[in-house]
Amino acid sequence: MELLLLASLSSVLALSLIFLLFKHKLSSGPKLPPGSFGWPVLGETVEFLFGKPEKFVGDRMRKYSSSVFKTNILGEKVAVFCGPAGNKFIFSNEQKLVTEWRPHSMQKLMRSYEAKSPPPPPTNPNESKTKVLRQPGFLKPEALSRFMEQMDSTTQQHMEFHWEGQSKVLVFPLSKNFTLSLASKFFLGLNQHDRITRLAKEFDDVSLGLHSIPWKIPGTIFYNASQGATEIRKELLSVIREKKEALASGARSQDILTYMVAAADPATGRMMPEVEIADKMMGLVTAGYNTVASAITFLMKFVAERPDIYNKILAEQVEIKKSKSPGEGLVWEDIQKMKYSWNVTSEVLRLAPPLQGTFREAMTDITYEGYTIPKGWKIYWTVSTTNKDPTYFPDPETFDPSRYEEGKAALPPYTYVPFGGGPRLCPGKEYARLAILTFLHNVVNRFKWELVDPKEKIIEDMMPAPSKGLPVRLFPHSA
Repeated sequence: MELLLLASLSSVLALSLIFLLFKHKLSSGPKLPPGSFGWPVLGETVEFLFGKPEKFVGDRMRKYSSSVFKTNILGEKVAVFCGPAGNKFIFSNEQKLVTEWRPHSMQKLMRSYEAKSPPPPPTNPNESKTKVLRQPGFLKPEALSRFMEQMDSTTQQHMEFHWEGQSKVLVFPLSKNFTLSLASKFFLGLNQHDRITRLAKEFDDVSLGLHSIPWKIPGTIFYNASQGATEIRKELLSVIREKKEALASGARSQDILTYMVAAADPATGRMMPEVEIADKMMGLVTAGYNTVASAITFLMKFVAERPDIYNKILAEQVEIKKSKSPGEGLVWEDIQKMKYSWNVTSEVLRLAPPLQGTFREAMTDITYEGYTIPKGWKIYWTVSTTNKDPTYFPDPETFDPSRYEEGKAALPPYTYVPFGGGPRLCPGKEYARLAILTFLHNVVNRFKWELVDPKEKIIEDMMPAPSKGLPVRLFPHSA
């Protein structure tokens, strides 16, 4: 009996000693940001993905810290940086303290070529994903200005085929069709838009799967995204081979796919494999698809709710139309005249941002606001920490395009960042602006519209979406 008691006491003492040593180790370690890692394995991923994003962040800012807090999402320990100071820190320290990082689901969907035959590492691997856009300057104003005529004619064809003669349309599906048509022309050089627009569901599945739990189990979001990516990749490979045949016969075209097929890596002389091109093109089309479609959809929604704003947009766009000869399309200079229309769009992007935020990875131990973010941790910044803060946007729930008018006090730096900032400012910002304003010019010069269901529910996941597709009634202008 005594031996049993002694053994029990020894066990208790040993466990106590282990606990004290563990506690000492924790207390003597780095001071991590406040917060919670949530459940084992899943962490707080479910709340992050399937709740209202701004609520997820806002609740934790109020509970833990308004500057930075920790969490565990998508299988990673994450520090969420908040407010203008957090935005500034991240945007100012690209490739110094932080570097690009993409969720595992996104990597698996968009980098299938790496699993098959890993390419040689580039000189700067973190620039390789966007150099195809930035080096040839496809998304710079001078390049986009040459695309304006095609963008306007594509928009007009879309209106004639899908909107004119209709009394009611679903805006969200048609916006997706429109943005896929533009992407087909600009990114792929295709005149047969239906080769890509027919894959709208697959692109939807991929978009949803970019931020998901990478479980390839039938019925899961990631499984559906993987299936969709396979179908898209199959069609893109067909387009790539046709493009190669056309180039071999002497044909030339000005589009991103042609550049990717024809250009060799200047450092290695290596031509990009077809599967890698297909993956990168899928990433580009996806990036320019749902985000622009979402912005157009909510622009239509907010403008329908405010006839006074519609009338101001109409007046601006009618003046531009009057300055054109019959049959003459929009040019770059016309877009620059759409100041009020862009102010309205800017307010749409504040209240219904199509991009919630992106991730980075700590390149070294980072000290911020008295806390340590260990090397290898992921960092998340999000527009939702400033977009509706009354400190920067008085009466934040009110739709007010006048916030962006010239002559008004400028918004404090790093408070309005719908396209990110710093060296990793979204390279597609100007493309998105042109697509949205070209669409707005064409739709407002043809119709007035009203919401069929003013109380339609908005699904507020990583990318907001109207639950019924935003049905609207169209009222054509009299000739």
